[in-house]
Amino acid sequence: MANLSQNHRSVLIIGLSFVALALTFSARAALGLVMPVLEQELGWSRSFTSGAAALALLVMAAIAPFGGRLVDKQGARAILLIGLSALAAGCFLVAATTSPLAFFLAFSGIAAVGFGLVATHVVSTAVEQEVTENKGLATGIATSGSTGGQFIFVPLLALLISVYDWRMAFLALGAGTLVVMFCVYRWFPNHAKSTSDSAEPAFAQSNVWQDLSRILKLPAFQILFWSYFICGYTTSGVIETHFLPYASFCGFGPVPSATAYGLLSAVNLFGMILAGWLTDRMNRPLLLGIIYLIRGVTFIILINVGTSFEVLIFFSILFGLVDYSTVPVTASLVATHIGKGVMGLAFGLISAGHQIGAALGAYFGGLLYDIYAQYHWVWWSSVWLAVFAGVLVFLIRDDPKMGKQTFIQH
Repeated sequence: MANLSQNHRSVLIIGLSFVALALTFSARAALGLVMPVLEQELGWSRSFTSGAAALALLVMAAIAPFGGRLVDKQGARAILLIGLSALAAGCFLVAATTSPLAFFLAFSGIAAVGFGLVATHVVSTAVEQEVTENKGLATGIATSGSTGGQFIFVPLLALLISVYDWRMAFLALGAGTLVVMFCVYRWFPNHAKSTSDSAEPAFAQSNVWQDLSRILKLPAFQILFWSYFICGYTTSGVIETHFLPYASFCGFGPVPSATAYGLLSAVNLFGMILAGWLTDRMNRPLLLGIIYLIRGVTFIILINVGTSFEVLIFFSILFGLVDYSTVPVTASLVATHIGKGVMGLAFGLISAGHQIGAALGAYFGGLLYDIYAQYHWVWWSSVWLAVFAGVLVFLIRDDPKMGKQTFIQH
């Protein structure tokens, strides 16, 4: 990497981050795709498979701050390699399992470590460390692999399941992950580029406990944490885990369901890049609040899908625009309102909140389905939570020059 120009270096970081996230998030989405098949073939309940998804999200929450801290100190390369190796091992083990306990260990344990390390907060911090211009746009492109790559991979996984079986889908994911591991090992930068500067004296030469204490006291952190908690509930929790089963419940087959999900992911790619571009150009709390408010409206559309594939597609398009588009905006606010030198740790903590919220959405979605045999209350809870998150982020002042202690509008 030393002999590459800054532009080429940035392109490699953004491209490899995109592909790594694409595979990781496709592996997570694969559980929702195979959930009905697992229930039929192995006799597992919706609560069990939802519980596996929820446990994976909790493992991700536990891993996220540690991964973020290591990125601050060591750079993203080592973290991505560890995460990709765990993901590959988990996918191969899932493909071989018939036992509920082994499935939990493989997916919710080993693969979940990969989910937690090959994550948007790690990639966002790497971009902040290495990219010098248009950081919002660069973050939007790099992190859009978390959803945009699924436009290709999820339909391919559905095809593998239809032609072969669900095991072949996880074998393919494991093999693809090994290829990406080699590319990251070969081309990703080895060490972190220092992001500490004189504007962040409070974090200079401090240990992790001092950094945690200062971060947790910041009002901006508290707002971003709880809004991202809700973000997790309303995206990874209820949509990533239950959108495909809900589409099946509405009467749509695996291929139409996967097509709608793939379209959602493709539009999500555009939404994240657009949000990143807007992050560099407009009031960021206003942008983030609007994203949450629009997301709340989309769940009302989902409630009224019925048996109309056209309405399902309309939801996929509108929700895709505001699904993961919170990532580049939140990352930018973390960098300016909390600090670049501790961005990995701070965004890791915020991402942990996201995964905890997602775990609640994933588990209670399955539990409520088992109790009521429908998703009505899950979608309505998402409406009101998204609206609350939108109102909450409006309290942040988009003026990082005021310092990192006063960010609440008076």
